[in-house]
Amino acid sequence: MIDAYDEYTHLTLDRRRFMEQLTRIAGSGAAAAAIAPLLAANSARAAIVAEDDSRVTGEDISYPGSGGEVKGYLVKPAGQSGKLGTVIVVHENRGLNPHIRDVARRVALEGFVALAPDFLSPLGGTPADEDKARDQFSKLDPAQTAANAVATVAFLKGYADGNGKVGAVGFCWGGGTVNTLAANTPDLAAAVAYYGMQPKAEDVPKIKAALLLHYAGLDTRINAGIDAFKKELDAAKVEYTVYVYEGANHAFNNDTSAARYDKNAADLAWGRTIAFLKEKLA
Repeated sequence: MIDAYDEYTHLTLDRRRFMEQLTRIAGSGAAAAAIAPLLAANSARAAIVAEDDSRVTGEDISYPGSGGEVKGYLVKPAGQSGKLGTVIVVHENRGLNPHIRDVARRVALEGFVALAPDFLSPLGGTPADEDKARDQFSKLDPAQTAANAVATVAFLKGYADGNGKVGAVGFCWGGGTVNTLAANTPDLAAAVAYYGMQPKAEDVPKIKAALLLHYAGLDTRINAGIDAFKKELDAAKVEYTVYVYEGANHAFNNDTSAARYDKNAADLAWGRTIAFLKEKLA
């Protein structure tokens, strides 16, 4: 069922054929209808760090992209004193939704300036309907997305409350975007990719950032590229660490998806992520 959902959300399966497959697996249309919401993300689930949490301050901003303004959500620890490391939080293929805003607040609570860009900005921004948002990603220009990501690094590198060191963490589509970003700018100090597509082999030698790569043990689609990526990183002498979380599914960090969320894997990966960012962005 999770494999069918992954094909629907990331590959070529449309909604009708996904429900047909789910019905066949589940045994009935009624069972499929009950299971589908458990596989999908549910933005109504409570945030771990509430939007009005007094420990952080957040605001919607716009900043210069490669060919126009990029929208984003900027969060800082409340009562910040001194300059802090800065972290780009890159969304999944649902855009800048409430879950990713929540993740940005979690990053800020750890003592960073966090910026979650909306990479659908060139198309007007993330729509409220997440299925519509998913469809928008096929219309993005990958080169423009990469250029906007590089522009985000430049914005944070010169941000007044930042210490000049920039890291990035991304999930799913965002994990692949972080890998691509690392290959496109030497100004990125640290990159954390959760179950992200690997960059092109010819781009790996351009990576200067230290990498932390999280993969889900059951995610055969993404994991097929791990061994080749490791060989390329070794050949290029890039600093990296790989963790594979056995028994976990793709999107195991997303706590709004009841069927795919794995608390043990998510907590372990998050602890490793924050320790890595604190080390590299101090």
